[in-house]
Amino acid sequence: MAGETMAACVTLGLAPSFGFGDRIGLATPGHVEAMKRAGAGIEAIFPQQSIREMARTKRTAAGVMRDAMQGAAQAGWTDRIGADADHLKTTEDVDVTAAAGFTFFTIDPSDYVDEHADGYDEGVLRTKFGAVRESIDWFDSYLGRRISLPTGTTLELDEEACMRCAVKYGAAINHAVVLAAHIERVQDAAGRDYEIELSVDETEQPTTLAEHYIIADQCVNGGMKLVSLAPRYIGDFEKGVDYKGDVATLEASLNDHAAIAALLGPYKLSLHSGSDKLSMYPALARATKGQFHVKTAGTSYLEALRVVAHHDAALFRRIVEFGRSRYETDKATYHVSATLQNTPPANEVPDATRLEQLYLERWEDVPAGKGFTEPGRQILHCTFGSTLNHEEFGPAIRSLLETNLDSYTEILADHFSRHLRALAEGL
Repeated sequence: MAGETMAACVTLGLAPSFGFGDRIGLATPGHVEAMKRAGAGIEAIFPQQSIREMARTKRTAAGVMRDAMQGAAQAGWTDRIGADADHLKTTEDVDVTAAAGFTFFTIDPSDYVDEHADGYDEGVLRTKFGAVRESIDWFDSYLGRRISLPTGTTLELDEEACMRCAVKYGAAINHAVVLAAHIERVQDAAGRDYEIELSVDETEQPTTLAEHYIIADQCVNGGMKLVSLAPRYIGDFEKGVDYKGDVATLEASLNDHAAIAALLGPYKLSLHSGSDKLSMYPALARATKGQFHVKTAGTSYLEALRVVAHHDAALFRRIVEFGRSRYETDKATYHVSATLQNTPPANEVPDATRLEQLYLERWEDVPAGKGFTEPGRQILHCTFGSTLNHEEFGPAIRSLLETNLDSYTEILADHFSRHLRALAEGL
């Protein structure tokens, strides 16, 4: 992997892949070192950031690409690299990320999803369906179909399932197909290859198998170059902590979702909010037979704060208190359960090591094979934008990381090696 040159980002196809988000722009050397230690058989996506994250960190698509690619080259990485333009919602989002050289486009149609559809009774459901019926041209083609999966599960596309999918996802499917066509035009005009991921995971209720089937079938038939799909899986995938739910039950569900992906694609199953979900990684790899994508983002920022905790305990203490002051506002767009009441203020924790444990946790305190569970990580995770844009904390964090880049690289290498090894257990 040693070398001095770095090619442009490429498409990765159905190979297992891992996305390393970086909200500061200094994490890629640590990501590279983790891949060197434990990433055999898994493809790397180093440039990865959502439009929302770019806005909160005041970064640009071109800047994200430059920081990741320069960091990879400086760290001696010469293998393939994918580049994820994450959570794209508009044609403008596509244009700016395509111009920066991204190759993996994640469409996020969540603005068009009816979040309340799962709770509608029959009367409301029929009324809602009547309002969207004219924009849905696929309803009759699925009505009454039965699909037998090799797992032994049979999908029943009865009237209720089809109506509920039409109400919940009909407009989202239409938007996704239109945005995918725009991506195709932009990339074709530039002579660049591309691949698309579709994200439908940002809902309170899990994506049913019937919904997965209809969504994916419509996207593929609509010409979308679908390489990966992110459903909302059963259980809880909260930010910054391990999976909450029964892993055996999740694996059975993953087997069914993977069977649909193999039938209609094949395409990969994607895990969003994938940071620190180590307990369910082997199940994901087994169920998909290696056709998976895992997306991480905030965990690299949290590990940057660990560097702060190790080298400037007083600064870390102030960041914790600032995060607590911003949490109630900043958590609005996140799925988290941490409260200010179940995490003590910094001034009540005089021991610096204990404060790190409560707000970042340490691997030595985590059961073997598990990820983090302390709720304090969620407070710091949700407040990253406010912290990095703070006139004191943002520059101070960056300066400390630049001064202690070797420490940051080693902490990240250890952190992500654990993620990659857990995935490798299922390959």
